[in-house]
Amino acid sequence: MLRVTSNMMNSQLLLNLNRNARTMNDTQLQLATGRKLNKPSDDPVGITYSLRYRAELSSNEQYQKNVDSAISWLDYNDTVMTQAGDVIQRLREISVQGSNGTNPQTALDSINAEVKQLKAQLVDIANSQLNGKYIFNGQQYDAKPFDFPTGADGMPDTSGAALITTDSGNVNYSVGESVQLPINVTGSEVFGGVEIDNIFSIIDRISNALASGNITGVSAELNNIDTRNNKMLSLQADIGAKTNRIELMQSRLSDLEVNLTDLQSKTEDGDYAELLMKSKVQENIYNASLSVGSKIIQSTLVDFIR
Repeated sequence: MLRVTSNMMNSQLLLNLNRNARTMNDTQLQLATGRKLNKPSDDPVGITYSLRYRAELSSNEQYQKNVDSAISWLDYNDTVMTQAGDVIQRLREISVQGSNGTNPQTALDSINAEVKQLKAQLVDIANSQLNGKYIFNGQQYDAKPFDFPTGADGMPDTSGAALITTDSGNVNYSVGESVQLPINVTGSEVFGGVEIDNIFSIIDRISNALASGNITGVSAELNNIDTRNNKMLSLQADIGAKTNRIELMQSRLSDLEVNLTDLQSKTEDGDYAELLMKSKVQENIYNASLSVGSKIIQSTLVDFIR
């Protein structure tokens, strides 16, 4: 027969009191923090899911930032190309005026002066920057694509604009898991490369024709202007399609953030009403343990424990 000694009863009582106190303290900690997961031992399985949700939320946040940047880039591209389209439309209008055989040479010279200004404006547009990046120079966005030496008049000498070939690399944005989307158009795509409808070549030919009074030469460029303008409109349509897709990705990422946040909350956050009730029950259990213990061992020991 096992003999139960006073020391055994005292040890068992202290063990139970400590266990009840620890349980009550854990619940009160959850009440104070509002979280049922404060350390891995609270729920080893739950902490695994919690870390996974946190990692996915972090990735999702970065994708959302990428999407915002991509939309800004595409919107700016669309704005700049609209500006370039306006310049080309004006170029066509004055070219039609210049192809009129009734113009004296002085009128042609005035038209030619505006043509040169339009070229300078297109060069400025071709060197457009967003956040310090040249949008029409592919992956070499830190280099100015249409960079010219200063001429005798103190202005950039743009005579070689038609000979410039911009970088053809794609600027890709990661907008989702294994989803990368090129969001740029290159200067050669927009303004032309070695094609006959390179807008700078067109302007140079129109300018030379106006200077020499060759109205037939001016008229011959109207079709090339239209061809280049149509290509630019096609590029703008492509930008619009990419913008629509990225906006769909933006909506999807926003929904995913809500879902992941909800799952994380269910895994980590505590139910305040439930925790409050549990805390009260555990407090009563602990007080009952103290009350029972006072009847088992000497009061001096119980006083010490209190």
